[in-house]
Amino acid sequence: MNFYTMLNLICLLLIFVSCSGIRTPEVTQYTFSRKFEKGSALEPRGGTTTGPAVNLDKKPSIAWATLQEEGISKFERDRRAILAMAGDYRSTFEFIETVSFPAAYTKDRPYQSWATERIYVLEDKGDFISLQHIMVMFFLEDGKITGPAVIKHWRQDWTYEPKGYHQYKGNNTWKRYTPSEAERKGAWVQEVFNVDDSPRYASVGRWEHTKDFSTWTGSNTYRPLPRREYSVRSDYDVLEGINRHIIIPTGWVHEQENLKVSLKSEGEKRYIARELGLNSYERIVGFDFSSGDEYWEKSKDYWSAVRKVWRSLFDANATLMFNANRDGESLIGKHFDFVEKYNGGSSPDELFRQASSIISPHVQVNSTKELPVY
Repeated sequence: MNFYTMLNLICLLLIFVSCSGIRTPEVTQYTFSRKFEKGSALEPRGGTTTGPAVNLDKKPSIAWATLQEEGISKFERDRRAILAMAGDYRSTFEFIETVSFPAAYTKDRPYQSWATERIYVLEDKGDFISLQHIMVMFFLEDGKITGPAVIKHWRQDWTYEPKGYHQYKGNNTWKRYTPSEAERKGAWVQEVFNVDDSPRYASVGRWEHTKDFSTWTGSNTYRPLPRREYSVRSDYDVLEGINRHIIIPTGWVHEQENLKVSLKSEGEKRYIARELGLNSYERIVGFDFSSGDEYWEKSKDYWSAVRKVWRSLFDANATLMFNANRDGESLIGKHFDFVEKYNGGSSPDELFRQASSIISPHVQVNSTKELPVY
């Protein structure tokens, strides 16, 4: 693995496992006191990295004003709510276990992290919108600013009245689901993808709009363990829960209500804990995202090919199994290595073949193995 890949993976590790966030208060903040628990049970896990001060945009955004326009259709208002998530943000990621189920289980410490990121509109085809998150991180240490570290983050695709999509079923398996007409009518499916554009989860829901906020609540869905968990936890296998996106005048909020589920017993699932998540995206101004723009301009054609490979796999296969690590090599590492070396000039077909050669060893399609029913 070369230096560039190592640097990116280290940055990912710092952000999602070790960082505690931009801490403006002198005293560590706690969420839900769980009053009678003693010691450090509620001290948020993570490190002490900080970033330089940012300028929050406290004025209602242009996107918000557009969303509030009178006389537009429900469909168009839905679209504008999705598009309102694009822009420049300081983001915070906070999770806490609120209920434990096994008698001997000890609740995990809360998790806190942060980022500065720009969200791009990759595609807008009317009934399909794709948003790409790119992190640009500067760090403050001993009065000195270092960086930027540029990290391709997650992607979210939105499709109106979907005819079908793949649901995560546990055990590294995604299976095509065809919603009923009642489920589809007026609804949007949100498909979420990992840093390397591999699949994560999908759920369907409807937007609701008021003068004060717009909100979308997804259906209950399985999700693989997130990066903040899979590197430190082995006692459960999937998150089961709902996602809620809330658009407000100065940004947006992503709420999660999760159950941590063990699938180790064939056909039987056991619940470990309930978790709440609060991810806040606050609009910022005057932040230097130019390095993120440069990265995306250099790499966007390759990542477009990666997306096309995954779409072709999903279109052609009802069931798909995916393993991010194979024979000691990670899919994300392979992608990052190629992007570092890529200087342009390849045709779309050449990039598609390259992306396919990287992804294919990590994928098994239309497995005949019967999946346990949980």
